[in-house]
Amino acid sequence: MEIASLGWRTDLAMLEHSGSVVTDRGDHLAVHTPDNPTYWWGNFLLLREVPRSADEAEHWLDVFRDEHPRAPHLAIGVDGIDGHREDLVHLTELGLDSDASSVMTASTVHAPPRPNTEATYRTLVSDSDWQQQVELSMAGEDVGSDLEFCTARALAQRGLVERGYGAWWGAFDGDRLLSSMGLFTASPGLARFQAVKTHPDARGRGLAGTLVHRVSRYGFDELGAHTLVMVADPDYLAIRVYRSVGFADTERQLQVERKPAS
Repeated sequence: MEIASLGWRTDLAMLEHSGSVVTDRGDHLAVHTPDNPTYWWGNFLLLREVPRSADEAEHWLDVFRDEHPRAPHLAIGVDGIDGHREDLVHLTELGLDSDASSVMTASTVHAPPRPNTEATYRTLVSDSDWQQQVELSMAGEDVGSDLEFCTARALAQRGLVERGYGAWWGAFDGDRLLSSMGLFTASPGLARFQAVKTHPDARGRGLAGTLVHRVSRYGFDELGAHTLVMVADPDYLAIRVYRSVGFADTERQLQVERKPAS
């Protein structure tokens, strides 16, 4: 199955770099992440196209259960470069929540309007840095409030760094990590941002915009990327930060999920 979406293509590259198994079934991909079975978007299906009927939607739910019989969640993505939540109607009628994210790209960047010059910007290197990354991912409203999940995700993130795919960067106030994000090579000339997060107590200080700009320069200058990819919630304020340094909305990424009952 050939992937049209830059969003999904880079998602899958990051997962495979981290040890996930992606199996091509012809009309869909089955993704498994044995090291982190509670990671919804590491254990999902990617469909070639949206279901066109209620029966077809039911079929894909059955396929998911066959692929992930012990999963308490349900997660299905749909390939493509455009589309709307309304296209997922046959899946949402079955009780799944839909999402249409913005896939953003940049081939050049510029400094944000109000750069933060007080923080220190550097890569995460020590055990203490990575422990803070776990704590940062758990802070505020992030869905990753579960310690086991966040620890497993940080281990996967650190593994990407150790295998030479890129780096995880942070904005620090002294030794305290306030904002972080990763950037990794997905394929030659293409790099993908991962998990942009700023601590709730440190928002509004220009940290994320300054860090995105600095990490983007790292992507162009050291990773040899020609195109940077970022996936963002179009309704969340952070998308303005990415636009402010030169990222543009170029695709939409469709997906549905059902959270565990607990």
